[in-house]
Amino acid sequence: MTETNRVNQQNTEDRIVLTKSIRRKVCNRHQFLQGSRNYERMQNGGRAFSMIPAIKALYSKKEDQVAALKRHLEFYNTHPYVSSPVMGVTLAMEEERANGTPIDDGAINGVKVGMMGPLAGVGDPVFRFTLRPILGALGASLALSGNILGPIIFFLIWNLIRYIFERKTQELGYRAGNEITKDLSGGLLGKVTLMASILGMFIVGALVQRWVSIDFTATISEVTQQAGSFIDWENLPAGAEGIKEALTQFATIGPSAINRVKVTTLQDNLDILIPGLIPLLLTLGICKLLKKDVSPILIIVALFALGILARYFNIM
Repeated sequence: MTETNRVNQQNTEDRIVLTKSIRRKVCNRHQFLQGSRNYERMQNGGRAFSMIPAIKALYSKKEDQVAALKRHLEFYNTHPYVSSPVMGVTLAMEEERANGTPIDDGAINGVKVGMMGPLAGVGDPVFRFTLRPILGALGASLALSGNILGPIIFFLIWNLIRYIFERKTQELGYRAGNEITKDLSGGLLGKVTLMASILGMFIVGALVQRWVSIDFTATISEVTQQAGSFIDWENLPAGAEGIKEALTQFATIGPSAINRVKVTTLQDNLDILIPGLIPLLLTLGICKLLKKDVSPILIIVALFALGILARYFNIM
């Protein structure tokens, strides 16, 4: 045996590897991902709990274990049934890091954030809107005929399919993660991290307009509309004919047809100029505060106080 082969064999023997038994323990703990869900960092507690067997196997020093646990206590939120591939990839990256590969916290968190957003949209259509209704219909049909196996079959088959899917996809993510970290010299990990971060930011940006709602109700102008530009409620025909005519006028003229006086608010003007500008600025401002280590709880309380004051003074 040559000297090079002896060195390679020694390096292989010294390498820390996450065994199937440990990965299975991670998967089993991952079933409780939602167990400590919170408004600040969502599923981070369940994720950190899942990673404990791997962290103990990879790091012998207590300070390394603490640092690894803190890495996985960062914000995490995705559909619980499709979270397993993310777990598999991060397991592989933690394994490589424990074996001396230069993978920093940003790379691990970047891949995690980049994967969790796109995968979150897959879980509901596949599982809750397709698979579960089919199994539910099967169990319900048996239950309606008086067969006690109906709910039992639904419960067993549903959880069996779910667990097998999570176990297999975690292993798939683990193998993919190993392939990514093997090509550090070619910059593959950097490219994956960059693409994952861009995709994650794109998803967050798209969700700002959907989930962040701000409405400035302050009145800018009040204009009395001319006849024919609004619904004359007092002169509408009685009964169904009046309802039909009102709906027709509303469809033709638009929402401004409801009242004789057209009220223009600050929000109307902002929507005309740049729709979604204020939600975007609010989101960027909060991100800036979080970057400066301002407590998320303090930010939430401040937003509550700001909303109450704005409502009281009829600003929002």
